[in-house]
Amino acid sequence: MRVLVTRPRDDAEETAAKLRARGHAVLIAPLIEIRFVDGPEVPFGGVQAILATSSNGVHALARRTSRRDVPLFAVGAQTARAARNSGFATVKSADGDARALAAATVNWAKPNAGALLHAAGAERKGALAESLRAAGFEVRTEVLYDAIGVNELSTNVLIALTAGNLDAVLLFSPRSARIFSDCVVKADVADRCAALEALCISAVAADNLSGLPFRAVRVAKRPDQEALLALLG
Repeated sequence: MRVLVTRPRDDAEETAAKLRARGHAVLIAPLIEIRFVDGPEVPFGGVQAILATSSNGVHALARRTSRRDVPLFAVGAQTARAARNSGFATVKSADGDARALAAATVNWAKPNAGALLHAAGAERKGALAESLRAAGFEVRTEVLYDAIGVNELSTNVLIALTAGNLDAVLLFSPRSARIFSDCVVKADVADRCAALEALCISAVAADNLSGLPFRAVRVAKRPDQEALLALLG
């Protein structure tokens, strides 16, 4: 299949390599640019564990600290893999979403054992911290990166859409789905989605495509990359 990968550049290259190894043709067109926030060493005084809700959070944290001995609780397998690759010694994966991470953290940590440090992006939602605070935990949020959405699709994507040279688009987050939707409408190529399958990381992401005439909209069985790629067969 001819697949459009919309992840941030570094992540997209990893996904593209997996797709090409499976025989797919790939067009990379990041809808979000990751910008790391510079600053002093992240303080870990009184912290019992790190909460990581994305691989971008892991990479951003690794830039701001030399500590690798603090346990890291990851939202899913891909984030856990990024943490291990960055040298974190103790990594656990909730294999789900933020809700799953909150539930797992209650079992992995104790409220009286120290604070939890959330390696977050500027666009974070507060549900994870709120849930854990309600369970008695102290949660410290460190904003370590920003995710900047594009305002329009690149020329090569518009050409591919117009020519019917794409079979599927991979959408790894609700925000990227919303950006894609806004951009195809803005470029007046929404009708070209009729030739595409939209493969979404979650039902929430799929909901952000409402009104676009995709050939099909399918949702991964689990909110991770392998489950999303499995939709391609």
